[in-house]
Amino acid sequence: MSARIWLLTGLLVILSKVCLGNSIFIPMDEKQSNHLKAYGIAFWVLKMDMQVDWLLNYRGGSFMCKYHPNIQNELVVRGVSYEIISDAQVNAIVTEISSPAVNYDLMKLEKAPRIAVYSPKSKQPWDDAVTLALTYAEIPYDVIFDDEVLNEALAKYDWLHLHHEDFTGQYGKFYHSFANMPWYIEQQREAEETARRFGFRKVSQLKLAVVKRIQSFVAGGGFMFAMCTATDSFDIALAADGLDICEQMYDGDPADPHAQERLNYENTLAFTGFHLFRDPYKYEFSDIDNDASERGLAPNNDYFSLFQFSAKWDPIPSMLTQNHEKQIKGFYGQTTGFKKKLVKPDVVIMGETKSISEAKYIHGVFGKGFWTFYGGHDPEDYQHQVYEEPTDLNLHPNSPGYRLILNNILFPAAKKKKQKT
Repeated sequence: MSARIWLLTGLLVILSKVCLGNSIFIPMDEKQSNHLKAYGIAFWVLKMDMQVDWLLNYRGGSFMCKYHPNIQNELVVRGVSYEIISDAQVNAIVTEISSPAVNYDLMKLEKAPRIAVYSPKSKQPWDDAVTLALTYAEIPYDVIFDDEVLNEALAKYDWLHLHHEDFTGQYGKFYHSFANMPWYIEQQREAEETARRFGFRKVSQLKLAVVKRIQSFVAGGGFMFAMCTATDSFDIALAADGLDICEQMYDGDPADPHAQERLNYENTLAFTGFHLFRDPYKYEFSDIDNDASERGLAPNNDYFSLFQFSAKWDPIPSMLTQNHEKQIKGFYGQTTGFKKKLVKPDVVIMGETKSISEAKYIHGVFGKGFWTFYGGHDPEDYQHQVYEEPTDLNLHPNSPGYRLILNNILFPAAKKKKQKT
């Protein structure tokens, strides 16, 4: 009996040594049982001060790292599909990826980014897809808002998400439908109190100051990601710097009737030539967004396509578009998508609904940093309404729409390469 125990122990030791010489491969194609939690595993490995290889365009943007029993255990606990592969198999994959004949590349992820979500601390009557994704993938983040931004807290972070937010000072233009609701009244009270505390006469002035701090964060090398109204309202606030575009119910006095012709599009990140919607009762900020009447689509035919980029020559948009599907279900938001004719020419369009000339997913460089705008509210809730329950991502572990969010979260971890010429 003791001989058998010694034999079994010896086999386990040998097996352990073999595994330690191997790697873990995490497929991100249709073989993956939980794509979203796989991103959380990659982040967790980075937090252990270990590198992760992101295999761009290879089997859906798969991950690979050195074997460690703790990683294997975490994969099992979180229900993420994986394979243990030998050094010979790793070398074969690397050789295949490096071939100039294929559109693959290997991007080394080195350090877990420090993540912040710009969001009010009080309860909102809607959820946010990014915080849902982070929570489901078990990726830690801090919640910050106007106080932290204006008190220079952004310097502590690498990546910032802008929650469903109106940076124009018009409270989402919810006045017509929700002006008498307790949450709206409290939101306005909190914003006005914060504005006074920082010496601003109006909330629009407070939000503009916040936008400029965030813009400086990006210029200094930060990564900024926004969805829904945080996209177009960010640029509108920049274009309207020094102008009053808020009607009396929002800031106590009428808007500047000549604000439209005085907009400065040179200040913006993404959009140009847009026109404001001046009606304070209209649930829309400008003509940047394609509203339902213009789009003419329904759930059965609303899809956007991801562009295919060269992994070796365009690694940044390649990272941001990694997916196991290239046709993604469309979804609405207060800002659903962006008219292509109003997108600046230097902006990279990464996903579009071609039939209606709508950009859904765009990216750009500002200073030393990067920004990404993603139209819509929730990739797995076609037309999310105020007061609806949050999406249960346990029901959507392979969501290609949510994968785009998580691509952005890992993007700052990538080892920067010299630009090819």
